[in-house]
Order: sequence, then structure tokens, then C-alpha cells
Amino acid sequence: MAFPRRTLLACIGALLIAGCAGSDSAGQGPLVLAAASLQEVLETSADAWAQEGHPRPILSFASSAALARQVEAGAGGDLFISADQRWMDRIEADGFLAAGSRRTLAGNRLVLIAPATTTRTVDIEPGLDLAALLGGGRLAMADPESVPAGRYGHEALETLGQWGAVRDSLAIGENVRVALQLVSRAEAPLGVVYRTDAMADPGVRILDLFPVGSHRPITYPVARLASSTHPDAQGFAAFLLSPRGQAIFARFGFLPG
Repeated sequence: MAFPRRTLLACIGALLIAGCAGSDSAGQGPLVLAAASLQEVLETSADAWAQEGHPRPILSFASSAALARQVEAGAGGDLFISADQRWMDRIEADGFLAAGSRRTLAGNRLVLIAPATTTRTVDIEPGLDLAALLGGGRLAMADPESVPAGRYGHEALETLGQWGAVRDSLAIGENVRVALQLVSRAEAPLGVVYRTDAMADPGVRILDLFPVGSHRPITYPVARLASSTHPDAQGFAAFLLSPRGQAIFARFGFLPG
């Protein structure tokens, strides 16, 4: 029997994550399933939490879509941090979240990037001809069908009247970090990513911010999974939401939740 590729990947991911489940019994920290764009800030946050005497959280990064599907497939985990509200809405509706644990953790901005060696300047405004700027190259972005960064990018390009001109010239990544790498390696002349991703990669340069009103607000909800039994799960979530945790997020360019 053949399985759809996404279903197969979700099942494989669930098995891999399940291998980390029950980590508290071995003195390990809670398992955090988090959007790929949170890698640097959560690594730093996990270190800070561990410095307070707690077992360091185990961090698993992928697209929000992939992680949500893994949760639905039965993957173990303690906290889920999505890059948009839609995927959190979906697993909450299916009963996978601990009641009352959901909070908005942080916000972000969407940017247009180019390789760091690019000298051009671009203003994202009405009349922008993105297809001309690509010059026959491809626009790197996360999957606009399922990945939050891709969805936000699709919305912004639709609002600006550019989607129809570039939709057949996309270099689609399975998550936003893959799109970032395509531009960083100069395999794509332009890309649409989060501002914090661009800040984390010296191989790219931010050309401009997409207007705030061109897409839904970018927010990261965090929640404890209903199956979680780790005693530190809610404590680590509270740390991320605390003034100290929020200061770490601000240092990495995230906006308040």
C-alpha cells in the first residue's frame, strides 16, 4: 500500500520524536516541538533555563505544519510552539492541547532578502515589479500551501498584486530556513523570510520589510500538549513568557507577543 509523501514523513517524524518521549524519567528536560524560525532564540532560552538548575529542554525544530502533523500522528512531546495560529487552532480543535495552557509568545516581521553581496536597493510599495527584479531567477520562500512563513508571504504578495507574476517562479522550501539557505548560497536572487531568520544569517541582506497591513500579524503561540507529564513543561513555558524570557526574544529581533 502506498502512502502520500506527507503522511509518510509525518509518521517517520512521529517515530523519531517518540524516541525522545519520557525524557523526564532519565533526568532530561521537556521535549519542545518548535517552528524552525525559533532555533537560535530557543537554544539560548534553553541554556538560560538550564543555568537556573533545570534539566535542559530537548528542542526539535521543523515547520509548524510538519510538527502539527506529527502530534496528530501520535508523537510524544511536552510543548508545541507554532509560527502561526492556524496550526495551533487545528491541534487544539482535535484535543491535543492541555486546557488553558495556550499563550501568544512572540511576534515577527516578513522581509524580502537577497544574497549579502547584492548592492541593489528595493522599496516594497505599490508598483513594485518583483518579476523584473528576479531577472529570470527564482523567489525562495517556504511552502505557501502549508508552512506559516509561506502563507504569510503568499498573502503579502497577493496584497501587493505580485503573486500572479511570480507564482511560477518559486523555489519552495519545506520550511523557512530552507528558503533562507537558498538565498544565502546565492541559489536564488531573492527570498521571503522572517526578519529574525535574516538577522541570523550573515549570508543574506534585508532589502525591505513587507508592509504590516499586507498580511496577517505574525504571531507564535505556545501551548502544553495534553499528553505531557513532564514536571518542567509548564515552567519552561512560563520562563519563555517571563520578562527574562521575553528579553531573550527581543535580543533576537522578535516582537512582543
